Amino acid sequence: MAYEAKTKPTPVSPQAFIDSVDHPGRREDAHAVLALLTEATGHPPVMWGPSIIGFGKYRYTYDSGHSGEAPLVGFSPRKANLVLYMAAYEEARDDFLARLGKHKSGKGCIYLNRLADVDAAVIAEMARWSIKTLKERHPD
Repeated sequence: MAYEAKTKPTPVSPQAFIDSVDHPGRREDAHAVLALLTEATGHPPVMWGPSIIGFGKYRYTYDSGHSGEAPLVGFSPRKANLVLYMAAYEEARDDFLARLGKHKSGKGCIYLNRLADVDAAVIAEMARWSIKTLKERHPD
């Protein structure tokens, strides 16, 4: 049976999705991140699956042969955190995270409690770096 990705572009409006976020602070932060990443990436926002807002896209193929598409940069206003999805490659990522401010991070995710806890300029810089890095590693 072929694998079909659940996280793929949908016609849902990112603005409408953000407007439906229950927590007022998370909703306000999500609107700010939407504007920030739209400007920083130069790509229009698109819903990927039910809860990720992505900017741009790239194709990947794993060593296993599995391939698919993913956003170059993304974020999601989750219940517990605002989650950023950026490239997880190289030492440059560590430099960005060291300058970002209060956050937690996983392999490909960065978790923020509040946008006010971090430097938004670092988010924009990291988004541009993420796009450049992913395009270099996964050329069309």
